[in-house]
Amino acid sequence: MQRRSVLKNLAMTFGGLVSLPAWASGWTPETLGQISGLSVDNEALLGEIVGTIIPETTTPGAKSLKVHQFAMRMINDCYGEPAQTLLAQGLTLADSTAQQTYSKPFTDCDAPQRMDILAKMTASTDPNGKSFVDMMKRLTIQGYTNSEYYLVNVAKFNMAPGFYHGCVPVPKLAADGSR
Repeated sequence: MQRRSVLKNLAMTFGGLVSLPAWASGWTPETLGQISGLSVDNEALLGEIVGTIIPETTTPGAKSLKVHQFAMRMINDCYGEPAQTLLAQGLTLADSTAQQTYSKPFTDCDAPQRMDILAKMTASTDPNGKSFVDMMKRLTIQGYTNSEYYLVNVAKFNMAPGFYHGCVPVPKLAADGSR
C-alpha cells in the first residue's frame, strides 16, 4: 500500500514540475515573446511602478530588466481573470492617486513621490490598492530574482555544477602507488 502512495506522490510531483512554465526561471525579454493585454501607456506605467519597487542603482533596476513584461506574462498566463482585473484597476488607481496628490500623472512624479503614492495605495481603505501593490511587489521580486542578469551576475548560477575537462594529462603512478 505504501508503494502505491509513493508512486502516486512521485507522479504528482513530476507532473507539477513538467507543467511549470519553462520561461519562469532564467528569463529574458526575448524569451517572453509578445505580450498583449495592456495599452502602451499602461505598460509604461507598469514599468515605472516596478522601477519604483526595485530602482536602478549600481546594478540594473527592474525597469531596465523589463520585469514589467514578466509581470504581465505571469498575470496573463498563470493568474486568473480577477488578477487581470486587479491589474487594470490598480494602474488606474495609481494614476488617479498621483493626480489627486501631486496634480500630475504617476510617470511624471519623481522617486520619493512614487514611493509615497504606493504607500498611500497600500494604506488606503480601497482593498484593490493594497492587493495591487502587494501583487506587484511579489511579481517584481520574483521576476527580478529569476531574471538572467540576476542569476548569472548576482547569484552566480551554474546550469551544470562542475566542469568536464576531457583532455587533461594524468601523471603516472609509481609501483608503490605514489606519484
